Amino acid sequence: MRRIGVLVNLPADDAQAQARNAAFLQALQQLGWTAGRNVEIEYRWGAEIADRNREYAAELVALAPDVILSGGGSPGLAALQRATRTVPIVFTNIVDPVGQGFVESLAQPGGNITGFMYYEYGISGKWLELLKEIVPGMMRVAVVRDATTAIGSGQLGAIQSVAPSLGVELRPVDMREPSEIERAVAAFARGTKNGGLIVTAGTFAIAHRELIIKLAAQHRLPTVYPFRLFITGGGLISYGPNSTDPFRRAAAYVDRILKGENPADLPVQAPTKYELVINLKTAKAQGLNVPPTVLARADEVIE
Repeated sequence: MRRIGVLVNLPADDAQAQARNAAFLQALQQLGWTAGRNVEIEYRWGAEIADRNREYAAELVALAPDVILSGGGSPGLAALQRATRTVPIVFTNIVDPVGQGFVESLAQPGGNITGFMYYEYGISGKWLELLKEIVPGMMRVAVVRDATTAIGSGQLGAIQSVAPSLGVELRPVDMREPSEIERAVAAFARGTKNGGLIVTAGTFAIAHRELIIKLAAQHRLPTVYPFRLFITGGGLISYGPNSTDPFRRAAAYVDRILKGENPADLPVQAPTKYELVINLKTAKAQGLNVPPTVLARADEVIE
């Protein structure tokens, strides 16, 4: 009986957390590993709080697992990195793992950590380009970012690099508490005509996606999101990688490590595909006509 530790940044009853876990378990089973038969899986759910990350990371390492799957975002992976330099760790959905100090390079991770990254920061500029294409008259955009991690600043920087050429003024909105988002978005909407929102990738945004989508609808703010799960929940448009696929792909690395391979020799992998998803029902509710040029590029249109 082998043992896998799993650190998750979402609550156990979150639909997205369940979808990611199901993808991981299904892929593991296809590789010959079945929970309760030849592998034991120890979960720690809801590790979005710093203190809880440290606690859960220490608990998982103390169980002496053969490998740990880190689905807890950058804070979770950082906690695991501090807790152990020997237990193999496979991460999912990390932005800039080299810049954050998790691996030495993408081709040669070099330590006990490897995995599957979200994307380079540069893709964040595409979100503003999409928003401007849908609403050409847009002049001001609030960038909702996670203020607790470095990736929020990295994504904002990429968006700022394209804003002048598009004639858009940006306003960063830092996310720390749900009430903070409500106040900031309401204040932005009151003082802005032809405004919109960009929601950057991060644990906080995913955990509080229902609130963010509700605020965008309430204030009639055209909003672009990083993942499809926001659009199926009522958001307007998203562009980014499939957020479940890395968990499916991570099973292959877990399998290889269980069979004796070293994470230092397993290259960090990037997404294989980016999805453009549009919710026409939301567009209609906000009085928007999505240009045919954008619709033609969509991978999925929800009506």
